[in-house]
Amino acid sequence: MAGRGADGHPHGADRLCEAGDRVYSRAVRRGRVSRRDAEPVPCLLELALLHPDPDDMDWLVPTSPQEVMTRLLREVHDEVSASQRRVDSAVAAFEWYAGLGRRAQPAQAAAEGSAIRVLDGLARIQTAMDEATEACTTEVLTVQPGGIRREHELAEGLPRALALRGRGVRMRDLYTHVARHGQGLLGYLELMGDAVEARTLDEVVDRLILFDRTVAFIPANADCSMALELRHPALVSYLATVFERLWRLAVPLTAPLPDTGIEGISHRERSIAALLAEGHQDAVIAERLGISVRTCRAHIARLSETLGAASRTQLGVRIAQAGLDGPPRPAPFSAGPPAGRGLPGRDSPGAR
Repeated sequence: MAGRGADGHPHGADRLCEAGDRVYSRAVRRGRVSRRDAEPVPCLLELALLHPDPDDMDWLVPTSPQEVMTRLLREVHDEVSASQRRVDSAVAAFEWYAGLGRRAQPAQAAAEGSAIRVLDGLARIQTAMDEATEACTTEVLTVQPGGIRREHELAEGLPRALALRGRGVRMRDLYTHVARHGQGLLGYLELMGDAVEARTLDEVVDRLILFDRTVAFIPANADCSMALELRHPALVSYLATVFERLWRLAVPLTAPLPDTGIEGISHRERSIAALLAEGHQDAVIAERLGISVRTCRAHIARLSETLGAASRTQLGVRIAQAGLDGPPRPAPFSAGPPAGRGLPGRDSPGAR
C-alpha cells in the first residue's frame, strides 16, 4: 500500500503524512469529506483510503480503519525474516487505526469491536485465553519465541493441555531451536503424547496463539502487557497461513538439526553468521535466536577462531567467503512419529 504518483506524499497507509492524517481523520469522524478538501492529499486516493461517494461525486467517503488494517496485514511479506519485521510495523499501525475506529460511528465501532479486541493487562489477557481454551474443540496452533521454557510455566499449563487432549483437540507448537535444550519441555511434551506435535526453527515470529482457526491472540505492545484478540476471518486466515509456512520450514523436535556442511561450524553458529552478515548487533542476534548475549558472543568468538578472523571486519569477509552470509536451505525430513507439544498456561501473548 505505497503511494507512487504523488511526489509530495511518498509513503504508505502505515505512516500517513501530516496533511493526509488530518483529512482522513476528518473523513472518518464525519463520514465523508469534499473532493476539494482532499485535493492537497492525493495520496489518500492512491492508497484507497478515500473513494468517491456514489450518491454525490463531489464528495469522498473513507475506507474503514478495519479494512485498512486488513490490507496492511495481507501485505506482510511471506518470507520468514521479512514477516517478523513487517508484523512489528503492522501492530503499530493497528493501534493508530484502532484509535480512529473508537471515534467512528457507534455502529461501526461495535462491528469492529467484535472482530478486533484490545486486551489491556495480564488479567484480561488470561481471562480471554481461558475462554478461548474452553471453547476450543479441534485445533490449537502456537508460536512460542524465546529460549528454554521455564518448568513452572509448563507445569501451570499442564491441566489446560490435558483438558484439550481429553476433548480430542490436536495441538501444534513452534519453538526456536534453543528450546530443544530444555529438559522440562522435553518431559512435558513426552507426557502429552501423540495428541501434540512440536517443531523448531532458528527464529520465529512474535508470540501467536490460534484456536480452531477462529480466534487468534498476538502481542499489542513491546512489553507484552497488552494483546489483540482477533476474530476477523481474513486476519485469522492470514495468521494461520503464516503459521503453516513456518511449520513447513521447521524441523521436528525429534529430528536432528541439519548439518552445516562446514567442518567445525555448528548449526547455531551458521545462524549467527547469517545475522552478522545482515549487520545486526550481538543483543539483537541473541534475542532473535532465544539465547543470552554472553552465549551469543561465545559463539561469535568460536566462529572467528574457526574461520581464522582476527577482527569483526575480517570475520564479515570470511563469512561471505565461506558462503555463510545467507540462511541455510532447510533439509528434507521424513515424517516420523509426532513429537510432543505443550500449551503454556500463563505464557499468553501478554507475558514473555
